[in-house]
Amino acid sequence: MSDDMFVESTKRLKKIVPLMMKHRVATTPMNYALWYSYVGNDNPELTSELDELLLSYPILPPIQAQTLYRSFVADEIEAGTWRMRESVEAMLIELGQSIEDTHIDTDKFQSTIDKTFSSLHRVEDEGWSIEEVMGLIRELDGGSKAIRNATQFFSSSLGKAKDEIEILKEELEKSQKLAFYDSLTGLLNRHSFDTELSALLKSNNKGLCLILGDIDHFKKFNDEYGHLLGDQVLKAVGRRLLDATRDGSNAFRFGGEEFAILVPKSGLRQARQYAETLRKLIDKLSLRDKRTSTLIDHITASFGVSEFVEGDTMTSFIARADDFLYKAKEQGRNRVMPL
Repeated sequence: MSDDMFVESTKRLKKIVPLMMKHRVATTPMNYALWYSYVGNDNPELTSELDELLLSYPILPPIQAQTLYRSFVADEIEAGTWRMRESVEAMLIELGQSIEDTHIDTDKFQSTIDKTFSSLHRVEDEGWSIEEVMGLIRELDGGSKAIRNATQFFSSSLGKAKDEIEILKEELEKSQKLAFYDSLTGLLNRHSFDTELSALLKSNNKGLCLILGDIDHFKKFNDEYGHLLGDQVLKAVGRRLLDATRDGSNAFRFGGEEFAILVPKSGLRQARQYAETLRKLIDKLSLRDKRTSTLIDHITASFGVSEFVEGDTMTSFIARADDFLYKAKEQGRNRVMPL
């Protein structure tokens, strides 16, 4: 190490330790690397984003620190490992849903065949007309086209998956054991949410608000169009939430079709307005079913909002938002509660 490098690192160390203590940041290698870059202003964009977070939070949230590290400090190999893991998980989810949908279509076709052969025995006995026989044939033909489309789509998925697996399987072995992101939506996952909220509540963060959102009638998308369309809906909603994050807010996939947004230093009124903005953004969504080219434009979501109050636990804070979400559903969906 050169003398200049030693002097510079010592100088940064004297700044880093007090700052990390002030913001109660754990002295892990990742955090130290993040703050080392910050105090040296190695990346102005990192400095700006970290400054903004410090204004919003008295204690730097660990998941936000992780995100900054991934974006600005991690080397390309490390960042590539994260991306590889997320790509594999997303591919496996899509492949699994494709298998499930093909299985459902196969069962339907088998049922059609059984029904058709049963009817064939009646053609001669009951003297069916030509029109009735043709109707039976058309029904069988329609079923065969559906299963042919499903198997072609599945075959395509398998081919794509095979190519991706060859590229990614070695990288997957090197990936992190603990993932912070949901591979389907790209949002932070439930583990990240629990970690973040736990840290925030310990700081008694005044004005902290929680928005819980749930996609309306989500089961209908899966039942009517298949799980692949359901995944498309989740991805699209996730992108809308991610694009709309602002002023230190962070979006998470809370579970299933439910999402959470943590909003610091806000207050119930502002957070409710923010949730209303999110509701309108989702209400404008339209998707095209990849399998049938059907346009889907009736995607909506309901929201419940709670504000942190003195003495709140993680359970009570979440439960209050969840209660309002339930009321939004109960009162017709596609709305924000409290009013």
